[in-house]
Amino acid sequence: MAVVEPIASKAGGRRRLQVKSPVDLAPLGEFDVANAEDVAKALTRARKAQSRWALTSLKDRAAMMDRLLGVLLARQDAIVARVMGETGRSRMETFFMEIFAACDTVNFHARRGPKILADQSVGLHLLRMKKAKIVYRPLGVVGIITPWNGPFILSLNPTVQAVMAGNAVIIKPSEVTPFSGQLVEDLFREAEFPEHLVQVLLGDGETGAALCEAGVDKISFTGSVATGRKVGETCGRNLIPCTLELGGKDPMLVCADADLERAAGGAVFGAFMNAGQYCSSTERVYVVDAVADRFTDLVVEKTRALKLGTEGDFDLGPFIASGQIDIVERHVADAVEKGARVLCGGKRNEQLGPYFYEPTVLTGVTHAMAIVREESFGPLLPIIRCDNEEEAVRMANDTTYGLGANVWSRDKARAERIGRRMDAGSVCINDASVTYGALEVPFGGRKSSGVGSVNGAEGLRAYCHAQPIITDRFGLKAEQIWYPYTQEKLEGMQKALKIMWGSPLKRLMK
Repeated sequence: MAVVEPIASKAGGRRRLQVKSPVDLAPLGEFDVANAEDVAKALTRARKAQSRWALTSLKDRAAMMDRLLGVLLARQDAIVARVMGETGRSRMETFFMEIFAACDTVNFHARRGPKILADQSVGLHLLRMKKAKIVYRPLGVVGIITPWNGPFILSLNPTVQAVMAGNAVIIKPSEVTPFSGQLVEDLFREAEFPEHLVQVLLGDGETGAALCEAGVDKISFTGSVATGRKVGETCGRNLIPCTLELGGKDPMLVCADADLERAAGGAVFGAFMNAGQYCSSTERVYVVDAVADRFTDLVVEKTRALKLGTEGDFDLGPFIASGQIDIVERHVADAVEKGARVLCGGKRNEQLGPYFYEPTVLTGVTHAMAIVREESFGPLLPIIRCDNEEEAVRMANDTTYGLGANVWSRDKARAERIGRRMDAGSVCINDASVTYGALEVPFGGRKSSGVGSVNGAEGLRAYCHAQPIITDRFGLKAEQIWYPYTQEKLEGMQKALKIMWGSPLKRLMK
């Protein structure tokens, strides 16, 4: 049985979906699927709200973000309860992945946003008779399409950035976790942001497709590679920018001099956080042969200590989306058939519920297996032995993905040299799965893992049009290159060319 199921439509022919708990399939709620007409109406409302919001100062926007932070803190228990209901996550994991991260992004952008988005004066190396500045103007209305694995924070974080930059937002959360996404609109409303500045439309893929075609000014999409390609094609056809944060197959490289206790703990956390349902989870481990046995023993020991459950202090919950468990089972079966060995886990725990899968460690894994080639997005930790670090780097880069990577060594300078060779959007040294939480730096992927980035100055400014404004300083009657063209002007430019770039004076042209 699926977590999301169609049910009888109400009068008017609207499609209607029912959402169920991934823990026990208890009904959580129902909603009508928004259609293209709903999207168009939301866009009209958003344009009206944005035209006023764009005129507010950065200081005033930051003050509104402070109000939003207060609402977040006051409503944290209700947010945790709703997210836990839709995801089955533990309270601890929900708190740090959703609430802690949410408060941080709101506060960070309230504090740092005004400086990042302020007009930037630029010195011109050639046009010294001019002065220049870059003005960061909002794009307009941003469509944000978000996934089910981080249903609140992955809706809130891009929304905070887009709104801080002066935009209105229309969010289409995953149909698997719609009510967690709905919270974002509720919180902005309670914080008394302008009406319709942030709107949520509940729906499925058809709603998301309609949003991409509606005439918004940008799409921010987080989700699968397959859907991301469709979103990118639509945005390309409509000539609007998009940010695509897609899947990953992050490698972990364990050097011979690594702190194996810490590395094993990092591998277990990196692979099994959120039951492996995290785009930057560790999905491949390459460990040099000299320490492979000891490292593997530590990983298995720590994995067996994890608690899969539904109540109290458990570590892993169920699969959030029902179809994902089928992918994981296929990957494990394929690996075993081709010679891999399951050291722990490798099966469902049906005593807990239909979508619980035990955290699984495998060895004897090769690149001929789907578990290495395809994104698993589940609690799997395949370990691959390598002769040396050179082989580990080569194998780690042998993938169509390029979201993140992590390198483990006591020699941090050496680890960084290895990290610089990784074909990945970001690299962690002696840590894993932390880049998204480092708001000062951009988070994005290479290759099939995405286009563009979120977070950092680059991510915030990506919700703007960087508009240069160049002003003449002195108001001369005419410029040297204006009409009429004459031989005298040409000879003057030729002399200038020789002086400026054909002599030692070229060093001054910087």
